[in-house]
Amino acid sequence: MYMATYECPKCKMSANITCGKCNAPLKDASLKLDNGQKVQICECPNGHGKIKSPLCCGQDMSCSIS
Repeated sequence: MYMATYECPKCKMSANITCGKCNAPLKDASLKLDNGQKVQICECPNGHGKIKSPLCCGQDMSCSIS
């Protein structure tokens, strides 16, 4: 399984995020809103839920796979 690593485009701080229920690395995904806009999210591969991608320096952190 891959680990989604999120990095701030401004300060370059990075984070790896895991599920609090099963400790699985969260996967990078996107969610399409009713207005058509896409939002980057993180989701548990075992179906425990999803969260908005992390923020840093007032911006969404971008994701790379490591």
